[in-house]
Amino acid sequence: MRRLMIAGLVMCAALLWVATSSAPAQQAVAITGAGATFPQPIYTAWAFEYEKLTHVKLNYQGIGSGGGIKQIKESTVDFGASDAPLKAEELNASELVQFPLIMGGVVPVVHVKGITAGQLKLTGPLLADIYMGKVARWNDEAIRKVNPDVNLPDQAITAVYRSDGSGTTWVFTNYLSKVSATWAVKVGVEKSVAWPVGVGGKGNPGVASYVQQVDGSIGYVEYAYAVENKLAHTQMENRAGKFVQPTAEAFTAAAANAAWKNAPGYYMVLTHQPGDGSWPITGASFILVHKNIKGAQTAKAMFKFFDWCYHKGTEAAAKLYYVPIPENVYMMVEETWKSDIRADGMPVWP
Repeated sequence: MRRLMIAGLVMCAALLWVATSSAPAQQAVAITGAGATFPQPIYTAWAFEYEKLTHVKLNYQGIGSGGGIKQIKESTVDFGASDAPLKAEELNASELVQFPLIMGGVVPVVHVKGITAGQLKLTGPLLADIYMGKVARWNDEAIRKVNPDVNLPDQAITAVYRSDGSGTTWVFTNYLSKVSATWAVKVGVEKSVAWPVGVGGKGNPGVASYVQQVDGSIGYVEYAYAVENKLAHTQMENRAGKFVQPTAEAFTAAAANAAWKNAPGYYMVLTHQPGDGSWPITGASFILVHKNIKGAQTAKAMFKFFDWCYHKGTEAAAKLYYVPIPENVYMMVEETWKSDIRADGMPVWP
């Protein structure tokens, strides 16, 4: 009897081993996203840290806001990212939900011998005139007037812009349209515009690379790219008439009075905001997802990641000179997740 009992236990153990060894291994969750290069440094940092904690992998491609919008509309990624917010009408037509995940500043950067970071001052109208070709040399009287103590060379200016469909360009041209009536009429606001002068680089990295290489150049990039590439940023005159440096505090000041609660689809533009300390070319970067998502497991993992970014990603954001979304705003966003988003017909959050 005892031998039979032992034999039975051995058989049960063998059957259990066969069952478990032949069961398919559970696959790790991978989230895909594409779009704006403006937030790419912080998304990369967040993804690295989050994967260490949870083994959930985020694959994000910085292909420009235009590409991100296109890919989420075609459902080739789990989420798109854009620095140019979509209006409620377009969101509804494509059955998308939009919400901000991070904020930061777009800064002019220059490569001029003898000019150091934060030394050169520019006004909004002057920046518009440079990108329209009206101010074409660094020792132009218009530049010397606001920089009387700076030794400016008699050198041609090479304006560098984004060649791809870019939310950074949208933020930049939105600002220029607010401070220059001529720019508003002749060039306008868009993710891609007909630039009057200059050369194009792809993505924030492409613009940063051109400015590094071309002596006499000026470009515009998200501030983290200026810091990482050791580019000389400029001061900017803000709406209050104060010249300010690009800092996290200046970006925060620009965002302080944003009325998110009254913004349909969280459509918010943070350029040319009031306040003595406000950086004038500040913007938010937005996430785009479908209202009805296929694949509940991936969807739930994605929103857990976004939630972690809001709650636990602030330190990493600050290190890269981004501005976290305020708590009262992301609490509203998470209520939107509850009410507006489904995965396989079921609520995706919480």
